[in-house]
Amino acid sequence: MKYRTMQIDDYTDALALWLGAEGVQLRSADSLEGIARYLERNPGLSFVAESDGKVVGTIMAGHDGRRGYIQHLAIQVEFRKAGVGSELLRRCLVALKQAGISKSHVHVLSDNNIAREFWLARGWQMREDIAMFSFVNDGDDNA
Repeated sequence: MKYRTMQIDDYTDALALWLGAEGVQLRSADSLEGIARYLERNPGLSFVAESDGKVVGTIMAGHDGRRGYIQHLAIQVEFRKAGVGSELLRRCLVALKQAGISKSHVHVLSDNNIAREFWLARGWQMREDIAMFSFVNDGDDNA
C-alpha cells in the first residue's frame, strides 16, 4: 500500500470511490473546481491510499485556524479492515497537528453505522450536545 498527499489529479478516482461508498454524500462543493479550491486552501492535509497505482482510499481535511474538519474518509470495500482507514486518519491528524490544529471534528450521517463504529473505535467522541445547521448561499438574501 502506498500513501501520499492527495492531488487534484486524483479527483476522477476519488470521485468514483466516493460515489460507490455508502455513507458518503456528495454536493456541488465536491465538483472538480470545489475540490481543487479545497486542496489549494488546505495543502498537505488530504491523503490517498493506492494499491497497484489505483486510489483505494481517501481522506480530506481542512481547518479554520482553530479546529480541523475531516471528511470523505472512504475505503474500497476489499481494503477495509486492513488498517488503511486508520493509516489515512493518522497521517491526516499528524498533518493537522503540524499546522497547529489539535482538535478535529468529523460529520457522520446519523444512519451511517459503519462510520460511527470506525470513529468510536478510535476514541472519537460522539457529540449529542450540539445541533448542526447548514445554509446554502445560492444568491437569495436569506441570511
